Amino acid sequence: MRVSIIGSGNVATHFAAAFKNAGHKIVQVYSRNPEHAALLAYHVKAEPIDNLEAISTETDIFVIAISDGQIDLVASVLSKHHKTMVHTSGATALATLTKYSELAGVFYPLQTLSKNREVDFLTVPLCIEGYNETITKQLLDLAQSVSNKVYLVNSEQRKILHLSAVFACNFPNYLYSVAEQLLKQSNLDFDIIRPLILETAQKVQQLLPNEAQTGPAARNDTVTMEAHLQLLAGNPVLENMYKLISQEIIKNQEANRILG
Repeated sequence: MRVSIIGSGNVATHFAAAFKNAGHKIVQVYSRNPEHAALLAYHVKAEPIDNLEAISTETDIFVIAISDGQIDLVASVLSKHHKTMVHTSGATALATLTKYSELAGVFYPLQTLSKNREVDFLTVPLCIEGYNETITKQLLDLAQSVSNKVYLVNSEQRKILHLSAVFACNFPNYLYSVAEQLLKQSNLDFDIIRPLILETAQKVQQLLPNEAQTGPAARNDTVTMEAHLQLLAGNPVLENMYKLISQEIIKNQEANRILG
């Protein structure tokens, strides 16, 4: 399939590489920054452009991998070419595209992606939505050529999926940074806690989160929790966060005991 990539960021970079590795032709890479467009285009043997007026119609699909706030504007420009266009956003409805064209869909990767970190794209869940059966079939064929985990997910489901991903990925990553700062204050290296983070992540591959829950709040160990709060006494934000999360863990554990 002939694919044009609109964007040059993390998601665009991984999609471009995955499509090329699967044997698809990357026609063009667009970015407002010509250097970014040129760099990604070089790696996937495509033409770099920094002006949407230079877009080629010799493509089968436009993959719009840009910030959510720019999707509407870009879709309004691309729609005049009457080619399939998809966005890669978890939080943007399909209707953002279909108000301009029925040749529209969503191609959302449920994974945290960074340019400088390789990902086995075959394991990345791809959430697909097409305006009609024809578009859906086209997107499924493309998705299944780059991933072994392809799901049909509508716009309402994808909103919840995206919200869940924030709780499961973005928030824990912030909490890692809190742990890093606490360790640093006592001249301890973050490396010491990496095995714990890894084991915690591996547990939930086999257990449900409630089953994997450990720690003082799970035991309702008030002595330990009070000692922790004393250590956080000079930081009201972290103190309140510790209290709130601990209280929620205690409530969850109590509810599970009742249900169990």
